[in-house]
Amino acid sequence: MSGRTKLIVALAVLAAFAAAAVLLPIPGPAELRAWAATTGPATPLVLLVAYSLLTVAPIPRTVFNLAAGLLVGTAAGIAIGLVATTIAAGLSFGLARLLGRDLVTRHLHRSAVRTVNDRLADGGVLAITSLRLIPVVPFAPFSYLCGVSSVRLVPYLTGTLLGSVPGTVAVVVLGDALTGDTPPALLACYGVFALAGAIGLVKVFKKRAPAEPQPAGQAG
Repeated sequence: MSGRTKLIVALAVLAAFAAAAVLLPIPGPAELRAWAATTGPATPLVLLVAYSLLTVAPIPRTVFNLAAGLLVGTAAGIAIGLVATTIAAGLSFGLARLLGRDLVTRHLHRSAVRTVNDRLADGGVLAITSLRLIPVVPFAPFSYLCGVSSVRLVPYLTGTLLGSVPGTVAVVVLGDALTGDTPPALLACYGVFALAGAIGLVKVFKKRAPAEPQPAGQAG
């Protein structure tokens, strides 16, 4: 498959995902309860599969975490949320690396592309964890970015799992958001996660910052 063909396929896949995110109806609480009643014991499995596959597209994880809390309870909901998040992250990463890695490699001579690539790759688990903690960083697009970068799979998945724990737990437990209003406690949690992520990123950037050379005669 040529580089141009890969680019066309990648753009088509991303366009399909974006269209799905806009056009697919997101069920409300009543529909979710009715769906759960018809699936019976299969509910956790169906939820896990749907969560894992649909969040590869730019569909927010929040709706699935809320659904998990509503349908299967706190403990099972958290477990399903974290497992599905890790699976979706791996699928997104692999898809982006398969279709888009060659395109990025050809542009690594550009300063901006190389800088982003190096920050992600050298930051390792801390960089990924920190960015996953920040709620405004979209899940799927960031997964695609990591896939086309030089980030290795194991640190990426580890950082994704660690960084997703607080937000997943908060949303599953705070199922009151299903009423249509965002609980203040959930907003407070997001603020704390964003602060923790920002602190982690500062540490990553400080670690990578080159030491300034001392003027001649001042060494020692």
